[in-house]
Amino acid sequence: MARIEIYTTPFCGYCARAKGLLDDKGAAYDEMDVMMDDKKRMEMRERAKRTSVPQIFINGQHIGGSDELAELERAGKLDALLAQPG
Repeated sequence: MARIEIYTTPFCGYCARAKGLLDDKGAAYDEMDVMMDDKKRMEMRERAKRTSVPQIFINGQHIGGSDELAELERAGKLDALLAQPG
């Protein structure tokens, strides 16, 4: 299974949508709440070069946010990414 990291904040609809898609796929992920953790938020910004949440990484590759994750699913590419060993 792939190693999935997702930076989130509570009450974020886009975060919930991304996590819901991953949950539907049975994919385990490491979630980092950046709302009150400045160190994690800075880490997210440095890695993703973006400030919005969620920011998703699969096996260290930056996927983007919820929209990009959903696009991978629509294109039929998400399952292959999730199947890669991390």
